[in-house]
Amino acid sequence: MPFGQLIIGPPGSGKSTYCNGMNQFLSAIGRKPSIINLDPANDHLPYDAALDIRDFTTLEDVMKEQNLGPNGGIIYALEQLDESTDLFIEQVKKLGSKEYLLIDCPGQVELFTHHGALAHIVKRLEKDLGVRLVVVNLIDSYYLSSASQYISVLLLALRTMLQFDLPHINVLSKIDLVSNYGPLPFKLDYYTEVQDLERIYPNVEQEMGPRFSRLTEAIGEVVTDFGLVDFQVLAVEDKKSMISLLSVIDKASGYLFGSTEIGGDSIWVDATRQGGYLGGPIDIHERWVEHKKEYDQAAVQERDDRMNDADEWNAELAAFEQETGIKATKWGE
Repeated sequence: MPFGQLIIGPPGSGKSTYCNGMNQFLSAIGRKPSIINLDPANDHLPYDAALDIRDFTTLEDVMKEQNLGPNGGIIYALEQLDESTDLFIEQVKKLGSKEYLLIDCPGQVELFTHHGALAHIVKRLEKDLGVRLVVVNLIDSYYLSSASQYISVLLLALRTMLQFDLPHINVLSKIDLVSNYGPLPFKLDYYTEVQDLERIYPNVEQEMGPRFSRLTEAIGEVVTDFGLVDFQVLAVEDKKSMISLLSVIDKASGYLFGSTEIGGDSIWVDATRQGGYLGGPIDIHERWVEHKKEYDQAAVQERDDRMNDADEWNAELAAFEQETGIKATKWGE
């Protein structure tokens, strides 16, 4: 049974960059990733796509033929893919049953909040191929710099979780840049845990004025009542950050609880089952805000100390092996 990730998020949240980084990581631990690009507007992919919607239709062609703008063109292209789902399923099937899928989606929020095309395509993948997907919803950490935008992001994340009947991981991407946006009124764990939202209401009122106070409170009440939204943090360039996120994704999908022969990465699976490599609890506010410079310098020094290793991912995973106490002569045995 194939496993994979459905990578969604607003424009500029780093979806394609994430796919590229995750592809490198999965390859390093012996898994067999295949990236599927569903964005007809993305003509500068940083990775080699195993299946690319642009091989069938491009945004430029749709806009010209249907006299549509960019947003309408992307919606139309996904609707066309939805109508040709049988052909799409056959193409995915050719990738093989042991491939781990990374599905890179367009950034138009309506596709993952209320429009049915993408959700229908995903359901067909589940039904016809038995694919077990986890939704990875990337949201730029820039939105933490504004209390009102943070509240909007919470509502967006909740609506997305209700749109897809799948395990769902919300991720604050580009967390390594959050300190560049000015001081935060609360520590990072306040934003990731989504607790005590009433504490941020005065900040929203300061930004927007009293006119929207009741609306802010109503949104906060809805988010709190559902109790579904929380966030992981991610800096794609930080290897430990990627390792930590993958362990969360694998638990959500059930990948860890299947056969260790699914993807050829038995060392990773066994280690994560036993508690995995998380390097001990890390205060995310200390790591990415208060002492980011010191942590970054330590990471650089650690890489320099291992510079004889040909593959930086293998070096990081060697540390994984050492810290978990599980020995292996070769990743991906």
